[in-house]
Amino acid sequence: MTGVGGAHTPVWFMRQAGRSLPEYKKVRAGSTMLEACFDPAMTCEITLQPVRRHGVDAAIFFSDIVIPLAAAGVDIDIVPGTGPVVAEPIRDEAGVAALPELTPDRLEKIEEAVRLVVAELDPQVALIGFAGAPFTLASYLIEGGPSRNHEHTKSLMYSRPDVWNALMAKLADLTTVFLRAQIAAGVDAVQLFDSWAGALSLRDYRSLVLPHSTRIFADEIITTVPRTHFGVGTGELLGAMGEAGPEVVGVDWRIPLDDAAGRAPGKVLQGNLDPAMLFADRSALDGEVRRILDEGQRARDLGARGHVFNLGHGVLPTTDPGAVTHVVELIHELTGK
Repeated sequence: MTGVGGAHTPVWFMRQAGRSLPEYKKVRAGSTMLEACFDPAMTCEITLQPVRRHGVDAAIFFSDIVIPLAAAGVDIDIVPGTGPVVAEPIRDEAGVAALPELTPDRLEKIEEAVRLVVAELDPQVALIGFAGAPFTLASYLIEGGPSRNHEHTKSLMYSRPDVWNALMAKLADLTTVFLRAQIAAGVDAVQLFDSWAGALSLRDYRSLVLPHSTRIFADEIITTVPRTHFGVGTGELLGAMGEAGPEVVGVDWRIPLDDAAGRAPGKVLQGNLDPAMLFADRSALDGEVRRILDEGQRARDLGARGHVFNLGHGVLPTTDPGAVTHVVELIHELTGK
């Protein structure tokens, strides 16, 4: 899944396994998100559903960004319509000290789920592991849930950088353990999601976030597989995110791929169809797909190492699954050798 060589431009979608699929709703009926993520058979089935339906070139392991926190013992829930909610937000030195460590023995169900997927997945289809980056995890822990402005998070960053860096170091360790477990169980690649990093200035990202993400990508086990780094609204951060060490940098829909090639030189680029375009008519959708493929080629001409077609963020819950399948088929048709 590096977009280098291959029979066609590879394509998969963030949140391809989820509420846009009727089969997902059926298998999830009666279970919470946390229950689903810790049920190996259910996780396996949900991971495989979009591969069967859409013919995508990669499966992404079904999980949630806060699952390693829950596995470590943090009192956290995933509330429908809201997202992750932390019972006791962490906003001081004592809270950081009390944050439990994640040990491999607490990830047995995650590893079992990965092994089940590997056993059923076509060997020609890549399996991508999943984890949230330290900044995004820190924001959930500090804010107590999703936040528009991240005011408590930034307050801690600026007022107590010592406490901030201690928290980020613990979260980098937690994320490393989570990704290592998935790699040990058989994933082919990993993606680190920094969903909220777009709230940061480049200066703050470089000084307060980049060192911790870099340490994850430099781990001796994690370096054995291709690595992708993605954030939303991170056009100004793409170069720094590339410096963290991934082979692939995810690009949202706000900047063209050929522009991104100059911001993150020498990287494979992933993206970057606006998820809302999947609601457009076929003519408009096809035009956007062709445009992005053309931009991907121009990006390669400018030095990008490859292009993986994806959305600029996740599949929206009310998306017509037929539109997703159509995009996959169109990309395979247009780029097949």
